[in-house]
Amino acid sequence: MAESWPFLDTFEPNFRPLVVIELAKDTKEETIEWFTKRIVDKKANGGAQLLVKPLVTENGDEHIYLVGASHLRLLLGAETVGLVKECSDNSMRTFTYSSRKTFKDFADDNHNFLTMAECQYIIKHELENLRAKDEKMIPGYPQAKLYPGKSIVRRLLTSGILVQIFPLHDREELKKLRHSWYGRVKVGYQPLDEIRCYFGETIALYFGFLEYFTFALIPMAVIGIPYYVFAWEDYDKYVMFATFNLLWSTVILEVWKRICAIMTYRWGTLLMKRQFEEPRPGFHGVLGINPVTGREEPVYSSIKRQIRIYLVSLPFVCLCLYFSLYVMMIYFDLEQWALDYHEVNESNFSSLMLFVPSIIYAIVIEIMNRIYRYAAEFLTSWENHRLESSYQNHLILKVLVFNFLNCFASLFYIAFVLFDMKLLRQSLATLLITSQILNQFAESLLPYWLQKRHKKRMKKRMCSLKTDMDLSLVEQVNLEKEMGTYFGTFDDYLELFLQFGYVSLFSCVYPLAAVFAVLNNITEIYSDALKMCRVYKRPFAEPTANIGVWQLAFETMSVISVVTNCILIGMSPQVNALFTDSKTDLILTVALVEHLLLAIKFIMAFVIPDKPRDIQIKLAKLEFESLEALKQQVRATDMYNSEK
Repeated sequence: MAESWPFLDTFEPNFRPLVVIELAKDTKEETIEWFTKRIVDKKANGGAQLLVKPLVTENGDEHIYLVGASHLRLLLGAETVGLVKECSDNSMRTFTYSSRKTFKDFADDNHNFLTMAECQYIIKHELENLRAKDEKMIPGYPQAKLYPGKSIVRRLLTSGILVQIFPLHDREELKKLRHSWYGRVKVGYQPLDEIRCYFGETIALYFGFLEYFTFALIPMAVIGIPYYVFAWEDYDKYVMFATFNLLWSTVILEVWKRICAIMTYRWGTLLMKRQFEEPRPGFHGVLGINPVTGREEPVYSSIKRQIRIYLVSLPFVCLCLYFSLYVMMIYFDLEQWALDYHEVNESNFSSLMLFVPSIIYAIVIEIMNRIYRYAAEFLTSWENHRLESSYQNHLILKVLVFNFLNCFASLFYIAFVLFDMKLLRQSLATLLITSQILNQFAESLLPYWLQKRHKKRMKKRMCSLKTDMDLSLVEQVNLEKEMGTYFGTFDDYLELFLQFGYVSLFSCVYPLAAVFAVLNNITEIYSDALKMCRVYKRPFAEPTANIGVWQLAFETMSVISVVTNCILIGMSPQVNALFTDSKTDLILTVALVEHLLLAIKFIMAFVIPDKPRDIQIKLAKLEFESLEALKQQVRATDMYNSEK
């Protein structure tokens, strides 16, 4: 079998469709011919060396194409993207085709050595790295300019010629995964390894974190129930509960780092080297030379970007924060109206009316969060960030700041301005429960119902067709291309982040928050699994070694919770009774306790290693072997040069 690109044949007798490319229906024939030729061309000629097959729709149109690859092509692609696989000696190493025999379960006829998600990731990587050579424009579209080194797929997307690229579901594997994941109600762990094999590491890590966070909340929930039932106004006991909460929030985040390292080492992504980031699809600018790669690409002034950020985006965010606070004051006016109404009538109906303002406010908060999200995405895109990581960081910062203020400002106001603990408990409970119900409905139930209706209509239409093609494949592609697109784990982590805030910020006032969080997360696991398998198109796998910037977000929230809980305890009548002579002593004592707890948090974070000892040894061993191999290579080169 050949081992290098020039001799790699594109012929594959058993074509296996992995990825779907949908072009616009009015795409010109010369464009289709040029694009498909670039996909199947050999690497030496600047192609991707993949396999393409048109899918004829019911109208006879050929604007949908199925993409696959030969087994050898996928193995060489695995080496290109730097996939890490398990060796026969149980160590994890970067896959190379030349040493393929040393990897566990490898055989020339074993086409399951690479998971389907890995194969689709390789194809996506090769398609995205199709680059223009000497073309000045996309054939048939003079306005769609090209230059040497420009990603062809990204230009086709921004020009509207390419509608979408998505990976196909594997019906049999999906059926097995559904059965083991959410097909039956059970108490146990999720099949994270199977989720990773099917959806990739990013999504598997999210579900792993969701599961871990749910189990970590159980001690808080168990302890919180008796505190709620037997000691509602006893703040002396709440001091112990709040202290436990603060230590708990630190321990769970540090332990998660270790669990994450164990999982990602087993999956191979902990060892994957970070690839050089290409400009994101929406980035634009004047054509120039990248000083790092030496390639031509758009160049945009960082000064212009900073002007857009500080003179437009920042004032807009501040304006939105002000509007959020204005809406909050309207909510307090409604609260006062409901309280006055109850004092006058004192009926069952008036008692229920006390909860109406909080419910309305919770709904308004969710609506404002979603509207602001669209505005933040538009602004961040308009700022014209070159890299996807930079774009994501600026977007996350905008969204987190607004969501934090929008969701928690009223609680801080009630606690530290109104000093109304009863209203704080009521508002916290109402906001938490209402937001959980709305999220479950908007993110899972409604999309599932709409998708089910669409699927029934599509099946009726497909059954009425008379075609000689594989009806099941045509039906599958037509169903999946109309399904919603999963835009990543951003919203899912954001929901958990806000939930963590509700649980940790005011734990000494409402201990039942952890109970409702556990109940919500149990249903969240099943509803999120349902939407991944039944509602959305299959997303491309994205290798990752951790949960990224969200780890820092959760740690920041835990630090803020130390401050809020210490102040709440210091405001309690029992603690105030100990400092009747001097409020200054009270403030200094609370500040001292807060600093001590923060010191304990940081010490615990330092003492608990991010990676288990055995993982550290394995990583150090691999680094040592890599350095030794490099030394031998240098020696061999020196000997060869000296002989010459």
